[in-house]
Amino acid sequence: MSQKHAVQRTINKLALIVTTYKRQQLLEVLFDSILALEQAPWRIIIVDNEHSDQTADMVNDLAAKVTGQWGTTVPDLSGNEERVVYAPQTENLGGAGGFSAGVKKAYELGAEWFWVMDDDVAVLPDAIGKLAKWTDKHEVIQGSRFDYDGGPFYWQYDFKVALGIPNPIAPAAFGPAGYRVMNTLCFEGGLFNRRVVKAIGLPDPRFFIYWDDTMYGYRASKVTNPIVVPDVILRRTREIGNWDIAGVRQLNSTSDMNRYHIMRNRGYMARYFMTYGDFHPLIFGFGTFLTAVKEVIRLVMVDREHVKTGLVKIAQGWWDSRKLLHDPEWKPMPPLE
Repeated sequence: MSQKHAVQRTINKLALIVTTYKRQQLLEVLFDSILALEQAPWRIIIVDNEHSDQTADMVNDLAAKVTGQWGTTVPDLSGNEERVVYAPQTENLGGAGGFSAGVKKAYELGAEWFWVMDDDVAVLPDAIGKLAKWTDKHEVIQGSRFDYDGGPFYWQYDFKVALGIPNPIAPAAFGPAGYRVMNTLCFEGGLFNRRVVKAIGLPDPRFFIYWDDTMYGYRASKVTNPIVVPDVILRRTREIGNWDIAGVRQLNSTSDMNRYHIMRNRGYMARYFMTYGDFHPLIFGFGTFLTAVKEVIRLVMVDREHVKTGLVKIAQGWWDSRKLLHDPEWKPMPPLE
């Protein structure tokens, strides 16, 4: 056996889960990168929030290429042996709903590991092998990424729970352990195993977009120690306008829809903090204020052409978050049997 194959590791029953919506050009780039993987995922689940004929045709083409390249594999719990699974939705569930549906589908099929990503990334050929070396001791793993320009992408892995905001000045270095324990997650390449899904349940689809992955990582941190590792596993393929802050951090452009959900979903965030006994009203309220200030700065520095509509969406989201705080019917996502 060659040295290369002697050290190569894989991940048992790995489900690669993609959520997509009206971005076929980006999806094509991701599909090409999947076909260039050195190891085959057990399942590739494409959650199509658009339910598009064009996307369906692309998935069929991918399935044929995957079968031709890697063949079929051990049956899943539905009896299917094909690696590619198409999961069209009847409506746009947003990223949060898409990932919830994708993880649910993979769980029902018997996946042991869940590797989630949007359609605006490309996986690196050796990504599975890089992640595999961490899976014997860790249950939630966040790999590193290249940005659109090929440079390193800094991700805020340290979540300040009391404030409900990411720590923007957390050290980028990984220290002597070679990784950092985190209390958050990113559905842009995040990997987690079946025991965690069983313990905390599915990602919460009610977020629609924004904070859903952050809160899934927070929930996961209650049952395990998630880690972020230096191994680069994917690259971003969509160029996003940003404000470069001293060459170290970036404030990216976003949409009015995102601005609304950034503020509104803090209501859901607070409810989860209440569930776990981590909610401190005054401190969290200050965190909400800081979040609003950040979004106003983003509007002025990056998205100034949307200042008028953006300010309205920030205010609407903030107002609606207060309603969620007092919703008597709200319940957290339940663990899976």
